[in-house]
Amino acid sequence: MADPAGRLVWISPPLPGARHDMGAAREHGIIDALTEHEIPAAADTAYQGAGPTVAVPQRRRRKDPDTGRYRGLSTNQKAVNAAHARRRGPGERANAELKNWKILRKIRSSPNRAGDLIAAVQSLMIANA
Repeated sequence: MADPAGRLVWISPPLPGARHDMGAAREHGIIDALTEHEIPAAADTAYQGAGPTVAVPQRRRRKDPDTGRYRGLSTNQKAVNAAHARRRGPGERANAELKNWKILRKIRSSPNRAGDLIAAVQSLMIANA
């Protein structure tokens, strides 16, 4: 998670097995905390249905039964999506910066120890800011 200025605020500890973004967020209590404290958040389409405080972009409409093609978004919906992307930009930059750490891309230790490594990288990122 990043704040509106793009500074890294929190990195979730690793979970066993494969988890979808929404499932991991729910398991860590992020969705409930955002809703309970009425904290607005901007997320990608993987968070559809996360609650009233989590804004997600408009998705393409369903297929047109006559043509078999997806119905496009209106001009207003495209403008809303562009504004949403600008709002998400700083958080995406924080995520990209985290991915630049080679040590996180090539973890060779036990997955159970990855949380400590991630916490150390987060501390270094905060200290450099």
